[in-house]
Formats: sequence, C-alpha cells, structure tokens
Amino acid sequence: MEVAGKPLLAHAIDRAMVEGASDLIIVTNQDHLHLSQHLMADYAPHVNAHFVLEPKGRNTAPAIAQAVHHVIEAFGEAAHCLVLPADHIVTDLEAFKEAVAKATALSGASDTQDALVTFGVVPSAPDTGYGYIEVAEAGKEPAPVRQFVEKPDLETAQEYLASGRYFWNSGMFYFSAAAMAKALKLHAADVWSASADCYVTSTLDAGVRRFDEAAFLAQPDISIDYAVFEPAETVMTVPAGFGWSDVGTWDTVAAAQSKTTDGNSAIGVAENRLMQIGTSNTHIESFSQSEKMIATLGVDNLVIIDLPDTLMVANRADSQQVKSFVDELKTGDAFMQATTQLPAVVSRPWGTYATLKHETGYQVKRISVQPGQQLSLQYHHKRAEHWVVVQGLALVQVGDEELETKPGEYRYIPLGEKHRLTNIGTEELILIEVQCGDYLGEDDIVRLEDNYGRS
Repeated sequence: MEVAGKPLLAHAIDRAMVEGASDLIIVTNQDHLHLSQHLMADYAPHVNAHFVLEPKGRNTAPAIAQAVHHVIEAFGEAAHCLVLPADHIVTDLEAFKEAVAKATALSGASDTQDALVTFGVVPSAPDTGYGYIEVAEAGKEPAPVRQFVEKPDLETAQEYLASGRYFWNSGMFYFSAAAMAKALKLHAADVWSASADCYVTSTLDAGVRRFDEAAFLAQPDISIDYAVFEPAETVMTVPAGFGWSDVGTWDTVAAAQSKTTDGNSAIGVAENRLMQIGTSNTHIESFSQSEKMIATLGVDNLVIIDLPDTLMVANRADSQQVKSFVDELKTGDAFMQATTQLPAVVSRPWGTYATLKHETGYQVKRISVQPGQQLSLQYHHKRAEHWVVVQGLALVQVGDEELETKPGEYRYIPLGEKHRLTNIGTEELILIEVQCGDYLGEDDIVRLEDNYGRS
C-alpha cells in the first residue's frame, strides 16, 4: 500500500535512516522479497539490508525473536535494536529522532541497560482504536511502565486523556539484543526455545535468511506485547509527540493523503477518471483491473474502496468497524470467503498475479514476472492452462521441452503436465493465463522444484 506517495515500508526505512541505522533487518513474507529488494535498491549503498523471510505469517513475538537471533549472530549481543512496524506514519521525523536518542540513552545507562523501551505517543484525542500505556505520573521524560491496557471505550479513553498518565501504545520498541534475549528466555521460554530450534535449521544466502516451514510454524503464535512486554518488570516508555498514526483503518489512511480544498483524496484513480460534485472529506481507492470512471455526488465523510470483487462504502467515522464486516464475510459462502483471502494484486517471489475474471469452469489471470525470475516447476491435478505472452521474452517448459516464447505467441499446458515459466528477457514479462477446470484454487499446485524454498 502507498500512503503519501510511497509504500509504507519506505516510510519505515526513512525513519530508520533518520535515526542513523547502517544495517536494516527486514522481516517479511518470502513472497515479498523481490518487492522489498527493489525498494531497498533506492537506499543503497547508504544502508545494508538483511532479509528474514517468513514462509507464512506468524506473529510479532516469533518475528522479533528471529530478528534477535540474526542480530546476535551478525553483530553480537551488545547491538541495539529499533523495531519499526511498516504500517505506521510519523509526520515529525526530528521529534522521532529525539525520542530514539532518549531510548538509546536508557539502553546505554548502567541502571537501565536491561530495559525494554516503548514509545508512548502523547494522545491528541480520546481514541478508542489504540491500546494505551500507563505510567505513574504525568510528564515528558522517560518513565517506568505501570501497565498496558487494551483499547478502551470512549468514556474510559476520555479519562485517560484527562489524566495525562496514559499514552498510545505505538508498537515501536528499542532494546539491546541481549536484553530482549534475556526477556524472552524469562517470560516466553516457549517462544525463545522454538525460535532457536527454527533458527538453527535456517539458511543464509546473500543476506537472505530462509526457514523450514514446519519448524517456523511450530513457534507459538503470540504478539511481543503479550509474550514479553506485559509481564516484564523492566519496561520503560519514552513519551513521544512526533505525530504518529497506525495505518490500521481507512480513516487513518485517508488522513495521511494529500487532499483537495474540499478534503477529498484518491489513490489508484486518474484525475480525468474521477468526478466529484458536492463531495467533501471523502477518500477513494480503486484497485480495478480495467479503467473506469468513479463519480460521487452530494456525499460527505465517506471511504469508498473499489476492489475487483468487492465494493465497500463506509462512513469514515465507522472505519474501525471494518473488521466486523470482514469477520462476517469469513462465515459466508465460498465467494464471500474468497474476497477476504487475497489482495487485488498478489505478490510472489518472482513477481505478481491478478485475477481478471473468474467464473465456473475457467479463470483468467494477468501474470507478471521480473527479469531473471522463475516460477516453480509444477503441475496441477484439476486444471489445464493456456498462456499468451503479451510483453517480454519467456522460456516456457512443458514436460521436458523448453520453448522460447515471444509476445503474441501461445502455449498450452495440459492437465497433469509439469511446466515452468522463466523470464529470460531484460524487461518485465507479462502473460495472460486462462485456467480451465472444475477446480481453480491456489492449493492445486504440486511443486517439483522451487527457487524460493516453497513446498
């Protein structure tokens, strides 16, 4: 997702660069490696990137544990770590830098060197969408954390705001590798033990660490807040006023965009394809696979999200309730459930794919493969495929035969036949794939060989 003109990960990298980091460890899904590497190329040679690839999403405790193992091996236990989620926006980078300097001083002081430091954002409103951190006395200096509290109701949030002793829990942390390892061993021994077992079976190649999927999924699925920060006694918070938001609702996404004089914003819609009359404070995002006009008339304070298979229209004030909408979809029929499973454009280690059309018996996809990348050698039990290259140069393997395929040329993949697609050109390879069969799910893939360690 792009916010304020660039991907959220780029915002996180910018924050790390302001802090002066020379090495970044990016913990991400293995399917996002190419996108992350492409983004990091803009920052080279000013920073070294290390990639810790999750075969499947787990939670923040195992993610941080694996990152700590990597830090200890690469830099030693004395190395200091700043944890920055990639779904946040910080508007005042200088204030952020000052807050990090205070956290660094805490970790460097003899009496607080084992401290786990959080950044408590000074609340600007009685927001019910964030968890809170309580300290004993109101103030602007770092203080021990009394307790973490869950998202409150409005009345409780108003009391928190009035007291001055509560901060929004930003989910950003600072600690030495030794301090976090010690805390995990003490408060989440099962997480630390499982992460260690997983780490010793991992592989490292050219700055990219990969894990065995079964060992990775054997780790407990728990957040770092529950596993470590809530039970730990040596937690400090740095009060921070650096203009922070967790981009967890469409309202906060909208707030981060540049706007017209009427307070409107849009992503994914060309200016000449957007018509807004009598419209104010409305945010529109379109992920349509075909060009279309989007028009609004006489509306205010809406979020309109246009996906290939779903259209959502919501009051911005209610955008935090989207989760309940998604939960209801998950209990619906097969089509409703499918709308919650994949984004409009799905990232893979080799590139992306997007579903253009899906009806009974067939499905049409647009597949994009980056130069030098290769899909797995695979076959399907329940579908045949037809491939037409529209851009770039492909090497198509069907059975034991390899066929160079240019734009406008076609290849047929029979049901049950092994096949593979490779981009052997210098530009992005784009092809249109038509799948035909009585079942077209992504789980009907049997991989025989894979460059990315997927089974």
